[in-house]
Amino acid sequence: MKTSPFLTDVHEALRAKVREFAEKEIRPVAAELDEKEEFSVELTAKMGEMGFFGIQVPKEYGGSGLDTLSYIIIVEELARIDSSQAATVAAVNSLGIGPLLKYGTEEQKRKYIPPLCTGKQVWAFGLTEDNAGSDAMGSETTAELVDGFWVINGSKSHITNATSSISGGVTLQAVTSIKDGRKRLSTILVEKGTPGFTTERMLGKLMWRASDTGRLHFNNCRVPASNLLGEPGNGGRIMLNTLDAGRLSIGAVGLGLARGAFEAALDHSKKRQQFGQPISKFQAVAFKLADMDVKIELARNMLYTACWKKDNNLQYARESAIAKLYTSEVAREVADEAIQILGARGLFKPNEVERFYRDQRLLQIGEGTSEILRMVISRYLGV
Repeated sequence: MKTSPFLTDVHEALRAKVREFAEKEIRPVAAELDEKEEFSVELTAKMGEMGFFGIQVPKEYGGSGLDTLSYIIIVEELARIDSSQAATVAAVNSLGIGPLLKYGTEEQKRKYIPPLCTGKQVWAFGLTEDNAGSDAMGSETTAELVDGFWVINGSKSHITNATSSISGGVTLQAVTSIKDGRKRLSTILVEKGTPGFTTERMLGKLMWRASDTGRLHFNNCRVPASNLLGEPGNGGRIMLNTLDAGRLSIGAVGLGLARGAFEAALDHSKKRQQFGQPISKFQAVAFKLADMDVKIELARNMLYTACWKKDNNLQYARESAIAKLYTSEVAREVADEAIQILGARGLFKPNEVERFYRDQRLLQIGEGTSEILRMVISRYLGV
C-alpha cells in the first residue's frame, strides 16, 4: 500500500528492498557496533553493493540515476533500524558526492565520483571548526595559492567519514582571500594521504556511535590549484546549496528513526499486560500512539513534498528547512514517548529504543541547528 501520493511502484519496491536488507544485515549487529563505537567497513561495502551510494549520480559516473525521493527512502529505511548506517550513506551522497556532481569539472567527476558509488570509499565535507559552525564566516582554516598549489593550514572538527581506512578525502572549505575586510571562502578537494593532512577519530559520542566522526588537521598541506571545486570565492554558496540538499537526508534520518521508535512502542504496548489487559487498551497509551502516528505522517508529507519540488527543479530551500526542523522535532518527541511507553525497559541497552533516544539528539544540531533553521524560515516571511 502506498504511503504517499508522491510514491510510485518503483519507490515502494525500493523501500521493500532496503527494509529487507536493513532487517537482515544491520539489525543483528547494530547494538554491538554502537556499544563498541565501531565503524563497519564490511557493512559499508555491503550497502555499496546494494546501490545505496551514488543513488542520484548518472550511470556514466557509476551511479543509479534515481531521483531524490529514492535516495530519501533509502536513508529513511536505514534509520528505521540504525541511524549510524543511515548517516554514513547520507554523508557520502549529500556531502561527499553532491558538491562534486554539481560543481566539479568533468575531470574531477570522473576521478572522484565512481569510487564513492561502490561503498569501498567514502568522502567528507569539511565545514565545521571549533570557532565556526552556524557562523561559517568564522572559518579560520586558510588556503593560499603559491606557485600553482593551495597551501592549507588549519583544522576542522566533528567531520563525518573523515578518518576510516576507506576515507578518500575531504571537500574543504577554507578562507582563500579577504576583500574589503570580508573573508572569501572557497572549496578545495584534499585527498587522504596528502602530506600535511592528518586525521584523528573523535570517540565518546552520545549518538551515531557506529559512524565515523573526526578532526582534520592541515599543516602546510599542498594540493594542486586544479583541486579547487567551483569558482574561487564561491565556497559559501556551495556550502549553502550543499546544506539545502543535505537537510533532506537529515530529515529522512529523523523520519526513519521516529518510525522505528513508534513501531517498537506499538509492538510493546500490544504485548505488555497490566491490570489484566495490554497497555495499548488504556487511553493514556493509545492517545500517545495516535499522536505519534499523526506526527510521523505529517513529517513524511512535508519531507516528500520538499523532495518532489527538488526533483521538479522548483525552489525548495524553504521546504527543506521546514522538513528538517519538523522531522528532527518529531523524532525527539516520538523517541521520548516511546521510552515512556516502554517504561524501565526502554532505559537499558541493548533495547533499540534507548539507542533511538540517544541518536535523535544530533538531528536538532547537524545540517543547521533548529535555531538557525527558524532564522532561515523566518526570512521567507520577510521578518
